[in-house]
Amino acid sequence: MTEEDQKLEEDLNLLVQRLSEPDTSLYKPSLETMRSLIRASTTSMTSVPKPLKFMRPHYNKMKEIYTSIAAPEVKKLCADIISVLAMTSDERTDTINYRILGSHEPIGDWGHEYVRHLAMEMSEEWKKEGTSDARKAELLQLTQDIVSHHMKHNAEVEACDLLIEIERLDLLVTYVQEVDHQRVCLYILSCAPLTPDPDNIILIRTALQLYLKFNRYLEAVRCAIMVNDVPKVHEIFAKATDPLLRKQMAILLGRHQIFLDYEGAEDSDALSELNSNAHLYEYFHSLARELDIMEPKTPEGIYKSHLEHSRPFGNSSQPDSTRMNLAAALVNGFVNCGFGVDKMMAETEEASRWFYKNKEYGMLTAAASQGLIWRWDIDTGLAQCDRFLYINDDYIKAGTLLAIGIISSGIQDACDPASALLLDHVQSERPIMRVGSILGLGLAYANSKRETVTKNEERGVIFELKKVLSDQKPSATPEVKGLAGLSLGLILVGTADAEAAMEMLQALMDKSETELTDPNMRFLALGIALIFLQTQDKSDVFVESLRSLPDPFGAMVSTLVEVCAYAGTGNVLKIQKLLHLCSEHYETPVAEKKTTSTRAGRGNPSATPARAAAPGAAAGTATPAPTGTPAVVPGAPRRDGAAPSATPAAPGSADASATDATPAPPAKPDLSSQQAIAVLGIGLIAMGDDIGSQMALRMFGHLIRYGEPVIRRAVPLALSLLSVSNPQLNILETLSKFSHDSDPDTAHNAIFAMGLVGAGTNNARLVAMLRNLASYHYKDQVSLMLVRIAQGLTHLGKGTMTLNPWHSDRQLLSPSALASLLSICYCFLDANNTVLNSRQHYLLYTLVLAMQPRMLTTLIEDEMKPGSLKQLNVSVRVGQAVDVVAQAGKPKTITGFQTHTTPVLLAHGERAELANDEYIPVTPHLEGLVILKKNPEYQPVVVSSKK
Repeated sequence: MTEEDQKLEEDLNLLVQRLSEPDTSLYKPSLETMRSLIRASTTSMTSVPKPLKFMRPHYNKMKEIYTSIAAPEVKKLCADIISVLAMTSDERTDTINYRILGSHEPIGDWGHEYVRHLAMEMSEEWKKEGTSDARKAELLQLTQDIVSHHMKHNAEVEACDLLIEIERLDLLVTYVQEVDHQRVCLYILSCAPLTPDPDNIILIRTALQLYLKFNRYLEAVRCAIMVNDVPKVHEIFAKATDPLLRKQMAILLGRHQIFLDYEGAEDSDALSELNSNAHLYEYFHSLARELDIMEPKTPEGIYKSHLEHSRPFGNSSQPDSTRMNLAAALVNGFVNCGFGVDKMMAETEEASRWFYKNKEYGMLTAAASQGLIWRWDIDTGLAQCDRFLYINDDYIKAGTLLAIGIISSGIQDACDPASALLLDHVQSERPIMRVGSILGLGLAYANSKRETVTKNEERGVIFELKKVLSDQKPSATPEVKGLAGLSLGLILVGTADAEAAMEMLQALMDKSETELTDPNMRFLALGIALIFLQTQDKSDVFVESLRSLPDPFGAMVSTLVEVCAYAGTGNVLKIQKLLHLCSEHYETPVAEKKTTSTRAGRGNPSATPARAAAPGAAAGTATPAPTGTPAVVPGAPRRDGAAPSATPAAPGSADASATDATPAPPAKPDLSSQQAIAVLGIGLIAMGDDIGSQMALRMFGHLIRYGEPVIRRAVPLALSLLSVSNPQLNILETLSKFSHDSDPDTAHNAIFAMGLVGAGTNNARLVAMLRNLASYHYKDQVSLMLVRIAQGLTHLGKGTMTLNPWHSDRQLLSPSALASLLSICYCFLDANNTVLNSRQHYLLYTLVLAMQPRMLTTLIEDEMKPGSLKQLNVSVRVGQAVDVVAQAGKPKTITGFQTHTTPVLLAHGERAELANDEYIPVTPHLEGLVILKKNPEYQPVVVSSKK
């Protein structure tokens, strides 16, 4: 010990000695000296300050001295010192208790470490059982001191953490200053996906209040959208006065596909025009011209089949088969989506010839693909569709009705051409016309909140669709009713509208158990689930009431609704629950052949009876569940797995051969459909945050190895949900492996998932993988069709579009886009009865709702025409987005940037910022359509030339 330290120790010992002597006049000066010694001690970050170290043996003595002191002022001073000393003692909560008894000097005087220690003890103390109200009031007062200190000393993150711990975030609003509100809100919003409900909603609402306090209306609208609170959006609109800001808000709502009525506002026409995305196609075309990609592409130009490894003699697939024609129609639509030019549909003769190459439902799908080409351009598109509305072929007419829905999806024209044209056919006598018009309405009005849609009277879209549910006419086939349910789900997505959900539940309850096995009934279930998309705990009551439906259907639907309610929240508890569902093991007579034959290769072919009865060999463990055929019977048939009736092991049931390890009663319902939903659900919930997505990837690895066939088939789809339009290498490799799987269903799902993962990216590696797949699956028409569709999706909009439901700097999750992705993945869970059954391939068009251009276009107010906007090309830097949450100072938000001139494409995970200060953007997130203002303080850089 150095001399200085020895002197300090002696001084402190002397002071303690003084305090234990009877002379009370020395108490105050002694304590004050002690206080100044403790405060003056500076120390390295890693060791305890010297005075505290030397005072530690005297800690209990100090507490005794405190009780003996009579003078109140001296007593308080003593309590302050004990409170600081308590940081090194083992006594919990002494720091807080003595701080409350002390003299309440400014909390920061004892240093930052002391404040942090108080905050740490506070969260423990607050949560203790049986804390009285008076005690809570004292703690709250102390909390306010701590938060106030943190806010003044750039420790906003610690302040937020403390208030989140004690669940009093409402206090935050009073302490945040304008300087630091951006940092605080950014931190709170990034915590939201990591907190369980209902805390995550409270966090977002707190950020909303903070933004409103500092008049940041655009950010406030984003928070209101996150919690899907439409009345709040209206309220914020009323507060905002800046006309450009209001327009930018309308653009944001349009991108999120929330369409409102703006009657009564002075700029209502301009707002509804921007909100309805009416000019989106013009901006998109200007981007296409800038990139020089207006030239239409043909499906063959995408497949490049001359590069595939051809087999000179073995090519058995006919070049012009039905499925290939169908794939070509879809690919043509996907690739030329939104361009308004293509080589197949432009000429009426050519188009008709093209349609008639398909049969029945194939014609419907081919005719509907014209909707993709004229996407967003209502005027031209409807004129083009009009040519086919008067043909005497119902399939082409129905397809054209669906095309009208596709063109209008995401565009809310004030004259509502979609409802005018489609509502006439909803009650048609011909089922096929009803199919086209009902799905068309669902796509055209997804997530719309406008009067035309919601009015509860004749010609109200929702009203007319509800009538279909209870329709008894022969044309109301299960297919029509199923689609009506799906369309209602898309229109009312995320509204938690109990009335509509009740009507659909009623329709399901009226069905017998055999009727519920119809694949189309699953769409009614999906419709109910979409109504509760992202509503979290609002769905609880409904989840329970759905369990009343007969199993396995009831269990499947209730899981589906629960999964949808927490979609994109990253809720860990729900994911654990779903994993638990996946670990169950069910037997079905149908699936049995597959399970036993695959397992016979791995497990012991003749399991002894003792092993068959061994408990704990559940399906979730690493060992495959043993096939319980007793060894006594030499002629036990291996393939069927059904043990002969003579053996006591099989009590008259065919599925006793591979029963769960314990001899359970054979009447256990098969809930494997629920497991498939659970797997999709893990992907759907985990897509909310990056950490969750990485964890989910690992879990899917386990599910693939040890799960049932049903689970394996769902995994590729769940993987694709985790990274839509974001072709990460590890995911592509995994999917590529499954696309060669021996189980055709798994392979089909994996091929389609590859299309979703690479949608709109033109990813070269993926293109090569798909080309190899095309030559691998050349004999299998279904797989080949899916490979072609995946190739079309990869080149979606010639590489200018995305299907990713996240936008606005990955903060907002578009409900209609999410609904469309979920619907198509849900269809692929039972693909052979839906998308791949040569009838319902039109369901692939549900993807339309998620297709959005991934561009950045800058606009400015037109000086010639005040009140309207014109496109302005400025230079921007585009680079990889950097996470700057809770970082000190003003860190750079992008890295490795390149400078471009708008309009420009933004890839997944990229962010843009303006290259100079000549203009100020109205929104902090440069994405989609961005309005700029002239910067009045801008000084152009003058370059002086040398003479």
